[in-house]
Amino acid sequence: MTKVFIDGSAGTTGLRINERLSDRSDIELIKLPEELRKDINARKEALNSADIAFLCLPDAAAIEAVSLVDNPNTAIIDTSTAHRTNPCWTYGFPELLDSYDAVKKSKRIANPGCHASGFVALIKPLVDAGLISSDKLLHCFSLTGYSGGGKKMIAEYESAERPALYDAPRQYGISQSHKHLPEMAKISGLSCLPLFCPIVAPFYSGMEVTVTLGAGDLNISGDAIKRIADVYTNVYNTGRGLVKFVEEASEDGFMSACAFSGRDDMQITVSGNEERIILVSRFDNLGKGASGSALQNMNILLGACETEGLNVGN
Repeated sequence: MTKVFIDGSAGTTGLRINERLSDRSDIELIKLPEELRKDINARKEALNSADIAFLCLPDAAAIEAVSLVDNPNTAIIDTSTAHRTNPCWTYGFPELLDSYDAVKKSKRIANPGCHASGFVALIKPLVDAGLISSDKLLHCFSLTGYSGGGKKMIAEYESAERPALYDAPRQYGISQSHKHLPEMAKISGLSCLPLFCPIVAPFYSGMEVTVTLGAGDLNISGDAIKRIADVYTNVYNTGRGLVKFVEEASEDGFMSACAFSGRDDMQITVSGNEERIILVSRFDNLGKGASGSALQNMNILLGACETEGLNVGN
């Protein structure tokens, strides 16, 4: 039986991973008493006793946790930002070309960020195929449910006394220094950080990431939408993974950001015309954007069915 330890099990992602693993007959969860949850010696023992350790911690604490591991057989899946651009770590997005085997063989997996997952899924295949130049400055906006802000933001939004301003979508990251930016550029193969506008809205979970392209942003002329669709089909519609490209995804001309709430898969699509194109990914910020992705990576490490314990569509 595989021994699993969740370091940081009290946070939103840690709680969801714990909940999902509790009913797994192939998993033995290593749990610390509440009074030892932050004890460094107890954590070190648990980390080194685990076959797989999930780090659901702030960046500095995640780096510290890694330093405590001296068991070469312990595989770490880090859900923080700390190691996502570290070349010594495997970026845990197995649907990308050549990434599945890398995840399967790795002992150090950096779980992707939520906004970054949607952006990377849309852009990396097009950069790899030469449709977008690596030095292109791209524009992206992303709608997310308030659960992406963790326990504090969830409490704020669900309070009966929440400010009236919370009743409408709120843009943040306005300094253009959002923590996902380095990851979005590096993993996608871009030399420029994208212009990024994240928006939190008054719904619990779900995410919709959109990248807009003009004809001049592409290295092709004519049949742009078909060429993009062909790339996505070849990368994602392989019968494996949790990302699928669909030709038509709107609900009577609308695309809801909460369409994939409660799910662990991702849907991507391309729309528009030859002059103005929009690329859209939809998923759950707590699913494929967090705990669902982490569990997918765990399943791959174990050689289990990739979707074991996950909620995916048909």
